[in-house]
Amino acid sequence: MALQQELKARSERRTGVLSKVNALVQGLVTTAKEAIQGQRVTQMYPEDHYNPFPRWRGRHVLRRHENGLEKCVGCALCAAACPAHCIRVIAGENTDSHRISEGERYAEVYEIHMLRCIFCGYCVEACPTEALGMTGEYELASFSREAQLYGKERLLEAAPLNDGTMSKY
Repeated sequence: MALQQELKARSERRTGVLSKVNALVQGLVTTAKEAIQGQRVTQMYPEDHYNPFPRWRGRHVLRRHENGLEKCVGCALCAAACPAHCIRVIAGENTDSHRISEGERYAEVYEIHMLRCIFCGYCVEACPTEALGMTGEYELASFSREAQLYGKERLLEAAPLNDGTMSKY
């Protein structure tokens, strides 16, 4: 009886080792096939830039109307919807002599802390005036933490020129 149990245990060990060797060989064969095909899967960044999908959620942007006024009315619904609490909005009052947006108020201070942002897009969905959007820009690296605090001047899209095109600044 003891001899039969020992033979059975040896057989199970042998099968266990053979199955592990078989799995190793299969993995090596798959790797060799991929290497022989010569298909390049690595992108040579930064020489070859990645083209993100159209629905990619990259850097934020504050949009303007065609007449140059800001779309943001300072309601702070984007800040309320943000799960990471990275948006800060302080509203200011528009006057007839100093008009920034079409509404009664405008965003006097608008900041996004990009190190906290999880790029979920909830802020874009919450914006009632469609003032906030996300671009396809993904190169957001910097050398300091302060550079990751995007103020209103960095977020605003360029003001339109008189001929209908957008200025660079």
